[in-house]
Amino acid sequence: MSSSDIFIGETIGTAILILLGGGVCAAVTLKASKARNAGWLAIAFGWGFAVMTAVYIAGPLSGAHLNPAVTVALAIKDGEWGNVPVYFAGELLGAMIGATLVWIAYYGQFQAHLTDREIVGGPGAQATAAKSVEAQEKGAGPVLGIFSTGPEIRHSVQNLATEIVGTFVLLLAILTQGLNDAGNGLGVLGGLITALVVVSIGLSLGGPTGYAINPARDLGPRIVHALLPLPNKGGSDWSYSWIPVVGPLIGGALAAGIYNLAFA
Repeated sequence: MSSSDIFIGETIGTAILILLGGGVCAAVTLKASKARNAGWLAIAFGWGFAVMTAVYIAGPLSGAHLNPAVTVALAIKDGEWGNVPVYFAGELLGAMIGATLVWIAYYGQFQAHLTDREIVGGPGAQATAAKSVEAQEKGAGPVLGIFSTGPEIRHSVQNLATEIVGTFVLLLAILTQGLNDAGNGLGVLGGLITALVVVSIGLSLGGPTGYAINPARDLGPRIVHALLPLPNKGGSDWSYSWIPVVGPLIGGALAAGIYNLAFA
């Protein structure tokens, strides 16, 4: 496959992944959404179906990595690093496009949610205006969870370990059961298997950190959250942002190492 096919496939596939995955988070979170408060099961299955849809769309073009941790793991497995920057670029751009599309699809709900007195406090949209710039830049705003992940208990070592373990499970499943015949991405059956593994990780290991298990999935939408003109959006929690990037990359590398030692 050519570099242009890889870039286009990863951009489109990751955009679909984030549109549908971030979309279910928006549906469950935002005021005036018909699915509000549908709960964690809806989010876990929504992300699983998002993965499956994106894999089937992007697979013919790029092998459907859709995740820098997958790209790193496959590079370690095969020793081929030449296209890694192209994969990374497509994944990050696609994640940003997908997050922007979530905002467009739920524009009215975002506006209603972020100007609601019960949600942002005080007299509607004026509440946060009275706060200091410093306070606005710290912590996670009320809709950041639609775009990126955050811990329930902030403990860097535990949060990092959770992301490493979750991504390790994901990549070990992909490497042992999900690759296409060429071994450079997910096959048709692999897309379904991976989707179900993502649901399993969400249900079993997603509680502590929201299971990023994908650096682009977290970083791209976090950047979009910081840039979008959302009223009263609060901070983008940049102090936490390194964990859902570093943790999945470590988890993917460990899975590839174990695969090469035990299965190859």
